[in-house]
Amino acid sequence: MGIEAALTAIIFLMPLAWPRLGSNLFFRVERSFAKLARRKRLSVLIVGLAALIARLAILPICPIPLPFCTDDFSFLFAADTFLHGRLTNPTPAMWIHFETIHVSMQPTFMSMYFPAQGLLLAAGKLLFGNYWYGILITSALMCAALCWMLQAWLPPTWALLGGFVAILHLGLFSYWINTYHAAGTITALGGALILGAIARFKRHPRFRYSLLMGIGVVLIALARPYECALVCLPVACALAHWFCFAKNRPSPASVIRLMALPMAMIVTAAAWLGYYDYRAFGSPFTLPYTLNRATYAIAPYYVWQSKRPEPAYRHESMRLFYQSEIDFYNRIHNPYRFIPYTLLKVGIGVLFFAGTALLIPLIMTRRVLLDRRVRFLVLCLLILMAGMGVEIYLIPHYLAPYTAVFYALGLQAMRHLRLWKFEGKPVGLAWSRLIIALCLGMAGLRLCADSLHITIKKWPPYNWNVAWYGPGHFGVERQRVENALEKLPGKQLVFVRYLKDHNVLDEWVANAPEIDSSKVIWAREMDPASDLELMRHYGDRQAWLVQRGGDSVAVSSVPAPGQPIASMQ
Repeated sequence: MGIEAALTAIIFLMPLAWPRLGSNLFFRVERSFAKLARRKRLSVLIVGLAALIARLAILPICPIPLPFCTDDFSFLFAADTFLHGRLTNPTPAMWIHFETIHVSMQPTFMSMYFPAQGLLLAAGKLLFGNYWYGILITSALMCAALCWMLQAWLPPTWALLGGFVAILHLGLFSYWINTYHAAGTITALGGALILGAIARFKRHPRFRYSLLMGIGVVLIALARPYECALVCLPVACALAHWFCFAKNRPSPASVIRLMALPMAMIVTAAAWLGYYDYRAFGSPFTLPYTLNRATYAIAPYYVWQSKRPEPAYRHESMRLFYQSEIDFYNRIHNPYRFIPYTLLKVGIGVLFFAGTALLIPLIMTRRVLLDRRVRFLVLCLLILMAGMGVEIYLIPHYLAPYTAVFYALGLQAMRHLRLWKFEGKPVGLAWSRLIIALCLGMAGLRLCADSLHITIKKWPPYNWNVAWYGPGHFGVERQRVENALEKLPGKQLVFVRYLKDHNVLDEWVANAPEIDSSKVIWAREMDPASDLELMRHYGDRQAWLVQRGGDSVAVSSVPAPGQPIASMQ
């Protein structure tokens, strides 16, 4: 972040002294770029393929990510469950040892999250042999859909530019593609389909556009329904106004033909989600999150909700995790800290989607807000801000359904910037060109980070989930231990002991849905009597103790039943 900020400051000052720096080279590149952009369908295809090929090309430097945090393991658990042809799993015996963050143990054993991301990961494993490929394919579709959406709102050259910026900022290094827990790619894809289709549908009411809107709604609703409502509200209002007052509105019979199948898709998805909730959580009206949060969490999700009484936690690391959330709740309920904390949430979103390189066009914000071309998108943004303002937490993938809105407004700001002059000099034109050059340069710098000894800290997550350059190759330590245990003869049982300097987000207790048949079982260390009981239950397994601290890992064998673990040195 510091390097990018310093380079942004440099390119901000350079055009003031040399406004025509490199203008001939930039002009030739832009002329070729414009020729491609005029072929709209080809542009969308090229953006999608470029996102796919570029990420595959850098695998030797940025390999397929490993799971390393609580959310990663929860979503992978859901994917594994779906691959076994089940919607959930029975609660395992001795389940208290297997309690882990973001996985429900009662009434069934299942991820607490909505199913879309788990289904996506399962598709990647089923079709391509690795969970991550589901994210990769969706990321490429997201970039292509963003380009397609932008073509409906902006000139084709700017739409194509937006597609390539999405590759650089989202499709290569961001945590959306380099972790397993951010449903950012799938919900951004859904948002781009909805917002690209509505602009076209209002001009030319065709079935394919209503179908794409329906698909977009389903994608977001099965991942993040609250944000889906924030997207659908302005879209529904715009469609209702158009159906009532537009000159080119279709007849009622045509409306039924156009909307019947998309509405049937949405209703079917809602019914399936209800059935999933019934199987996993005991009631079709009990949504994911609900039971798990009621069981473990103290802080709620929305500002009008009150704190819950602290549960009787059975594991200290889980208590520390849920207590850490209370700080966010206290900030937003303090009248003196509400506004600063809300502004901080705005800053988090801006930094993720723009970094510092793309902040310069924001000096044209006033012109964008008054721009008739994007007035509807500005309204969408205001609704999003209101919706996010009543949420206590904000992580950038919460904003993902609105990715297309951010790109459209940012590019429109850059269009205005490009025409801005200072003392008759084309300073704005130079800025717009150097900004893109800096985005390319930062991508190259990120690829060379290891050789330049630029380290990306693992914790706190702010280091990588707010910045566009994403996480490093984390999770290596746990994977190394698991691989070593997998190679040993027989089955293994691992007790995990967290030391005082352990980060609560660095979760190691994660199991497959079918615990009893797993080669390696991960369990929380408890009191000696409980640990001994678990060892006796799994008497055919070799027991191990893993002690995890800040950056340290110690693995030792556990004595046979009869000698308490606590007596080991």
